[in-house]
Amino acid sequence: MARVETSSSRPYHMVIFGASGFTGQFVVEEVARTVSEGPKGNLKWAVAGRSKQKLEKVLEQAAGVLSKPELRSEVDIIVADIEEPDSLAAMCKQAVVVLNCVGPYRFYGEPMVKACVENGAHHIDISGEPQFLERMQLNYNGQAADKGVYIIGSCGFDSIPADMGVLYTRDQFKGTLTAVESFLTIGSGEDGGCIHDGTWQSAIYGFSDSQKLQSLRRKFNHKPLPIVGSKLRRRGNLFFSNEIQQYTVPFMGSDPSVVKRTQRFLVDEYQAKPVQYGAYAGIGGIGNIVKLMFAGMMFWFLVKFSFGRNLLIKHPEFFSFGLFSKAGPTRKQMEASSFQFAFYGVGYTEGQDPSQGKPNAKIRTLVQGPECGYVATPIAMVQAALTILNEPTALPKTGGVYTPGAAFAKTTLTDRLNKHGIQFSVV
Repeated sequence: MARVETSSSRPYHMVIFGASGFTGQFVVEEVARTVSEGPKGNLKWAVAGRSKQKLEKVLEQAAGVLSKPELRSEVDIIVADIEEPDSLAAMCKQAVVVLNCVGPYRFYGEPMVKACVENGAHHIDISGEPQFLERMQLNYNGQAADKGVYIIGSCGFDSIPADMGVLYTRDQFKGTLTAVESFLTIGSGEDGGCIHDGTWQSAIYGFSDSQKLQSLRRKFNHKPLPIVGSKLRRRGNLFFSNEIQQYTVPFMGSDPSVVKRTQRFLVDEYQAKPVQYGAYAGIGGIGNIVKLMFAGMMFWFLVKFSFGRNLLIKHPEFFSFGLFSKAGPTRKQMEASSFQFAFYGVGYTEGQDPSQGKPNAKIRTLVQGPECGYVATPIAMVQAALTILNEPTALPKTGGVYTPGAAFAKTTLTDRLNKHGIQFSVV
């Protein structure tokens, strides 16, 4: 069972590392909103990062936004730097769970994971970088298991809605669910919306390094997952989706790889029947297709060369048609934005043999919520951490490096998310 108690030597339930970063500041606000949901109704927490002054400023800002002046004096500050392992070790020794907001994780993630494993703190991140996530599993799963430490990646918009959405769809299906396709649509207000360029940088380095991901995966020596029922047909690179009534492309994030890792764990651990998964994202009408094709061609060309990558990093607004920006979205843009995942599942009713014939039953579920990057992501991250603290007996029986679905399949995480505005429902 996970260790979740605080003590005089480990005084904080949660420490937010990178609290003064763009996403970190919103995680701070979300933790401040949910202190009454901590163990025994009282969450003990601290913020951490390189600069004491910046951390003080973030607490001051959160105090103003939430009308909680006490945050300035009641929340402790820990100075810790990714380049100073001793400072990370000292921080991890004080925390039950570290919420790691410092990305791109391919550059800055591993020292924090290492420090958490070595010093007995659980670790949650919001990475959407398959190469980092899978490398941590390869390198630290055994050590984390030995220490009873849970290292749970992709606990933000990447990939809690998709991963928990597939499990929710499976649990609501009466029979054997064999395949699910998800369709993501993003809504924004009249001011539009954008994403902070940290995500853009992660994408640039991820695409330029995609060959390394393949060689990393070979080291696991995984056998292919068994296919139950009819094989899920992959759709094209651009098609009109009748499901969401707009042009659609394959989803480029980490969701498919995270869902697959969850399904593999459930097969290995519980002898579950794996669910096949296809992920797609709506892009709108013809005008958006032209923009996407133009931006895509430039991206694919430039990402191959170091000078091209530097250009992409320097001018995110130009090369993404304003989708990514160094400033990130305004609070007004965030308030008017939302996301929706529609899951279309097929399978076999109770008593039907999935090896005989085509699927004979369907299900449609939705996961919908507020702006995905800086409202939904902090909610998902904080609720994941609170689930570790409040439901240790429902986690997998040993520590290790896990996906959200693997870690939280038997917990009440989806109920917690429902109460905080990330809604799971059957349609």
